Amino acid sequence: MSTTRVRVQEQTLRVFAGNIFVAAGCSAEHADLIADALVWANLRGVDAHGVSRIPRYLELFDSGDANPAPDITVDQTRSAVAIVDADSAPGPIALSTAMDHAMSLARTVGIAWVSVRGTVHTGALGYYTARAADYGMAGLGIVAGMPTPAHPGRGGAAVATNPLSVALPAGRRQMVLLETATPKLCPPGGLPSSGGEGAGMSLILELLASGLASNPIVSRLHSDKPEGRRHRENAVLMAVDISAFVAPEEFMGTVDDTIEAINRLPATDSTVDPSYPGEQGVKTLHERRVDGIPLDVQLLDELETAAEKLSAGVPSDFR
Repeated sequence: MSTTRVRVQEQTLRVFAGNIFVAAGCSAEHADLIADALVWANLRGVDAHGVSRIPRYLELFDSGDANPAPDITVDQTRSAVAIVDADSAPGPIALSTAMDHAMSLARTVGIAWVSVRGTVHTGALGYYTARAADYGMAGLGIVAGMPTPAHPGRGGAAVATNPLSVALPAGRRQMVLLETATPKLCPPGGLPSSGGEGAGMSLILELLASGLASNPIVSRLHSDKPEGRRHRENAVLMAVDISAFVAPEEFMGTVDDTIEAINRLPATDSTVDPSYPGEQGVKTLHERRVDGIPLDVQLLDELETAAEKLSAGVPSDFR
């Protein structure tokens, strides 16, 4: 059965989403940041992390799992290390804070690691690593989330779909942007129990993101304390100042040359997508900036209902 879709211009969608988050109790600055992260995902075809997540954010606010007015603190423990206490802030607020701080530190020391403790729903991880690439840096991000699948050979939730993202600046191609998640490392049919490789990666990311932030997720989930079942996520954002290693122009030239060398290799399977990481997202971005972002009518109805409930303004050209 076909689903009716309506195309909405990015700025209209950004204003509408921002209005909803302001009405839900966020500051204008934070609301705009969340809206920008969601629309960023829609523009690149990552619709699962786009404005379709707005109802989930509102649920997290209503349940108290997410804080619309967080008191975020940054504890710089070393010259290149910091910990952001998110105070249950939505991911776009907490992780943007972390990446911005990581870039600031990297400008001085070359490379920086910033952990994020206790955020909720980080969204499209590439949004934050691309933030670094936009400034000519390399960005790396990992997230530890609430587990749902089981570990191989064990019953019960132990493995999360922990994502990993790397963004590298390029010359003629703007950037290379990898976004992946641990289930993608599992063999066919490996979910919901997950495969050994994917489960191992999920465990490592949990230990790095949660252990270093002193906020374990898996062990607390299976403890007898009710707060262990509260929704939360942790993250790591890293920034690398490329000029600390090599001239940025040389590095970006290497990125371009490497991709072009691969593109010149003979094709072996016409059914396989040969594009480099992030290439399809850029193509979708250009298309949707011109034609608008396609959204299901059912989702638009749901978003308008949420806006009406919160007395949030709906732009006249929303649809």
